[in-house]
Amino acid sequence: MSSLEVRPLSGALGAEIGGVALADVDDALFARIHQLLLEHLVLFFRDEAGLTPADHKAFGTRFGPLEVHRFLPKLPEHEEIVVLDSDQGAKADVWHTDVTYAPSPPIASVLQIVQSPEIGGDTMWSNQYLAYEALSEPIREMADGLTALHVFEYGDFRSEAEHPVVRVHPETGRRSLYVNRMFTRRIPQLTAEESAALLATLFAVSESPQRVCRFRWTEGAVAVWDNRATQHYAVNDYAARRVGRRVTVLGDEPRGDGARWPHHQVTGMSATAVKD
Repeated sequence: MSSLEVRPLSGALGAEIGGVALADVDDALFARIHQLLLEHLVLFFRDEAGLTPADHKAFGTRFGPLEVHRFLPKLPEHEEIVVLDSDQGAKADVWHTDVTYAPSPPIASVLQIVQSPEIGGDTMWSNQYLAYEALSEPIREMADGLTALHVFEYGDFRSEAEHPVVRVHPETGRRSLYVNRMFTRRIPQLTAEESAALLATLFAVSESPQRVCRFRWTEGAVAVWDNRATQHYAVNDYAARRVGRRVTVLGDEPRGDGARWPHHQVTGMSATAVKD
């Protein structure tokens, strides 16, 4: 553990970690990695080309039970490992936090890129603690008392969850914005017009470049991120194939101050039908 190297990637979040092989992490080293994750929000491990699927799952399981995703393709004989293949349309080029439409969204993900384009294909992460802290005091006070509806539809499947606009991290106690452009549809305490205006402001703050780090992938590299206080964006600027393998750690229920006002009644349509 004394040889662990920590190299911050930006002033906002992110650190590259050297001197460790994820297949050989023991309890003491994992405790150090866990603490670094809480501090930097996303960690990168370059030299992990030898990480096996079993190793990948074993490391992810140290954070908690692993998800078996309902829709995304899986690695054969490893149902917990999702395969993200750009040739199959896996290009998530919208800022988002994973699966916020679920009642208990995932707490963390561990992604390894096993095939990477020579140019392009970076991923960016944003710090949602800093996004919350960048709001003016009146907007922070209002946001603390609001919730948001998160929705996902795929064929006959539909999932919807209502979460605090500002969540309190269960381990650090810090507040972060918890809305995202991909899944957040409406703030139900507001009129449709007010909701759209406030969400546009919150999205802009949450995606601002000064609160972002960007990682240039190399084949075999691994990223681990805290899904409770970050968003991420896969930059779609490449043509060559890009393939990743990801495990996702089952979640907890986002907690905040609770709604201070009742839902605003929307006439003539479902509240969740009104999009940003």
